[in-house]
Amino acid sequence: MVKHSLRKTLAVAALAIGTSLSAYAADPIRIGAVLSVTGPAAFLGDPQLKTLQLYVEKINKEGGILGRQLQLFHYDDGSDAAKANGFAKRLVDDDKVDVIVGGSNTGSTMSMIPVVEKAEVPFMSMGGAVVVVEPVKKWVFKTPHTDRMAAEKIFDDMKKRGLTKVALLSETSGFGASGKKESEIMAAKMGITFVANETYGPKDTDMTPQLTKIKNTAGVQAVLVFGFGQGPAIVTKNYKQLGIALPLYHTHGVASEEFIKLAGTAAEGARLPSPALLVAEKLAASDPQKGVVMAYRKAYMDRFKEDVSTFGGYGYDGLMIALDAMKRAGSTDKKKVRDAIEATKGYIGTTGKFNMSLTDHMGLDQSAFRMLEIKNGDWVLLN
Repeated sequence: MVKHSLRKTLAVAALAIGTSLSAYAADPIRIGAVLSVTGPAAFLGDPQLKTLQLYVEKINKEGGILGRQLQLFHYDDGSDAAKANGFAKRLVDDDKVDVIVGGSNTGSTMSMIPVVEKAEVPFMSMGGAVVVVEPVKKWVFKTPHTDRMAAEKIFDDMKKRGLTKVALLSETSGFGASGKKESEIMAAKMGITFVANETYGPKDTDMTPQLTKIKNTAGVQAVLVFGFGQGPAIVTKNYKQLGIALPLYHTHGVASEEFIKLAGTAAEGARLPSPALLVAEKLAASDPQKGVVMAYRKAYMDRFKEDVSTFGGYGYDGLMIALDAMKRAGSTDKKKVRDAIEATKGYIGTTGKFNMSLTDHMGLDQSAFRMLEIKNGDWVLLN
């Protein structure tokens, strides 16, 4: 009787242990995201969320990572940086996420950084400004090129065309404000002179006054617009309405088919630096990014029946770099994952080849930027 009771007790205990271990093994890898799905930055956040949802589902169907499924926790900050901070706390405190992908932009990212640094959670940002990773922050990484790199690429193209006297029109947001600062520094280094320097607000709907000042400024040879979302499209329309015939440059802050749709024929002839994704089909067969960008483009367009954007590509790269780090670490231990992200070498993404290090938490160089021009409503690869 005692033996039977003991065997029954041991069997129940073994079942309980097995159930517990099974539950533990099935515990999902928790991916957090704070994105600007609505508001002025929806231009960025909408394709980012769709990308994360697409690939979380795809990876789960293929068996997950480390034998575990992925679970996505996402919040919409409505393009309000202050809200991003609160949602970051929720991801950390309530959702207990293993890694965070996004802020969609610089403002949201900078609002989230104190939270992730304190909580020690790996953070893959999609903010464009250099301030995201300079100075280096232990738990913070980013996937887009910096504003500084964009300024350098643009000024190099301008100088090749003999354009050295430039008007700068920048947005007062995080990305635009940082871009203004970095452009001024880079211009001084590269022999570019700003003969006009104007700004506009992220919610402005008419930039005619600033552009009129630029038009009436003597000596201007070209105009550089530093912003993201709908603002640069408004600038471009106002530009044409005023009959300004000077070369117009934008940054990777508008690297999306949506920009051409918003700006219409006014965008004809505008130039900008961009990741390879926008010209995926135009890349040489030998280009190491060709396979990656074509595969992402097909998967996204098949699922959502809409054009890809580089912003969605930043989300893809952020997620994939984090998951690759987990594979290499063999764990979701946050410190091990952080260390593995920092050790990323030769990773080919939609944005370029990533080579991160202790002193570089982005890992891209100028070779990842392609100079594009809008012709006949399409992107033309210049170099």
